[in-house]
Amino acid sequence: MTATPSVRDRAAAAALTAGVTVRTVHDVAGIADVADFFSDVWQTPRSTPPYPAEVLHSLVHAGGAVHAAYPAEGGGRGEPCGAAVAVFGEPSALDVYSFVAAARSSDRGVGLAVKQAQRVWALDRGARTMRWTFDPLVGRNARFNLVKLGAAGTEYLVDFYGPMTDGLNDGDESDRLTVTWDLTEQDRTADGPDGPSAPTAGTAVTLATAPDGAPLAVRAGDTVRCRVPADVVELRAADPALALRWRHAVREVFTRAFADGYTATSMSRDGWYTLTPASTGPRAQEPHLQEGTPA
Repeated sequence: MTATPSVRDRAAAAALTAGVTVRTVHDVAGIADVADFFSDVWQTPRSTPPYPAEVLHSLVHAGGAVHAAYPAEGGGRGEPCGAAVAVFGEPSALDVYSFVAAARSSDRGVGLAVKQAQRVWALDRGARTMRWTFDPLVGRNARFNLVKLGAAGTEYLVDFYGPMTDGLNDGDESDRLTVTWDLTEQDRTADGPDGPSAPTAGTAVTLATAPDGAPLAVRAGDTVRCRVPADVVELRAADPALALRWRHAVREVFTRAFADGYTATSMSRDGWYTLTPASTGPRAQEPHLQEGTPA
């Protein structure tokens, strides 16, 4: 299997819209620039990058790929403004694992351009799916992954990395949500369908209350909705203890819902996840959360 012309066109259009050139990086200097870029994003000294250049170079040598986006006006050279790294998983699964991706200017569509380039690379090598993890409390990333790309949240990982000491995650626990992207699925529209907004009063039953006293999780029929803070990065810097309370509260909802066969399928602009039963047969078991009052 290789990428279809429509997938290639999609990748080219995403790069054009973002004003970047995306290419795979193989040379020592280019990979060093990507390592420096990741240091800047994760706010670590360039002398101690989260992903050292020698590690990235070894992954490329082993058959993985480092993709980097550069401003188009620079002719595809200079300092990266986005990058991602992917390796292959188990051969029988026809799966690629993207273990890091970042963009300096995500609002310009750089992140989308990088992911679409990864998609072409993976399909050309026979992959059918791509997986990666992200912090489930970061709503903008959830929306990008679930809505813009059309991936699904398929696994909740508690404190996946253990304590982290970079400038973004200090003082927090490293829960992650695994998403699976069907690379062969038909493309969505430019921004994808919008997820449902905050539940309307009287239409849903409250399952859990958030640290701010408002509903955290609600259920309407088979669907469970779960809210995350508006900006967890800002909250973590201002009040780490409160951010950790949010972490534990959302963890409780997700771990119970996933244990009962739910997946994360959407994220609204105002911070509400949609969790739906993975089974298309009889109604999945309801999450074992204490019911409260209508939201």
